[in-house]
Amino acid sequence: MSDPAYEAVCKARRQVDGGNPEGAAETLRTYLSSDPDAVSPRLELARVLVYKLDRRAEGIEQLEIILTADPDNVDALKASTTVRMTDKKYRHEVDADYLHLIELTPEKDRAEYAKVCAAYAVFLRKQMVDFPKAAEYYEKAVAADPGAYEYHQDYAVLLLHDLKDYVKAKRELEEVLRLKPNSLSARKNYDLLMKTKFDEDGNLKKKGFLSRFRH
Repeated sequence: MSDPAYEAVCKARRQVDGGNPEGAAETLRTYLSSDPDAVSPRLELARVLVYKLDRRAEGIEQLEIILTADPDNVDALKASTTVRMTDKKYRHEVDADYLHLIELTPEKDRAEYAKVCAAYAVFLRKQMVDFPKAAEYYEKAVAADPGAYEYHQDYAVLLLHDLKDYVKAKRELEEVLRLKPNSLSARKNYDLLMKTKFDEDGNLKKKGFLSRFRH
């Protein structure tokens, strides 16, 4: 049995692939005019508006329609936080959406839980400038998925640049190098950290200044 919503999404994607995003948006709007509660076509319309037509505000509006009807829609929450997280005017709304998304993500799905926590940590660092809270969520990410070197690496950057916690930064960089031994940036940062902030016995120096680290 055919699924009209699925068919509308597939047609729209073919139109996008064929270089006709305006036609794709029209296909999805036409379908939604007869089935306004359909989620997948509205999500696809938001994606086309934001990423293919550069009509970000209209795309956000489509996501808000979904979330007004179903505040627990995980796909819409993910899309909404991704689209709005770089715009400071939305930062308090995005903060609330991230917390809600984390509540909805089961901790037993460790990789997904870590991914959401790490994304929230990035948002907290860059948009909310809340470094301690960003550290809290990086801790959650590395605890949930300790084998993902990216979370250790990003956490190390926060510790080095923002929190100046060199002992924890050392630990995180060592973990990056364990997981990804060929990481040139981690090796460079680790060597500089050890040279400038730790003595020959591996103890933190009481004086000194860490001049520059690169991600």
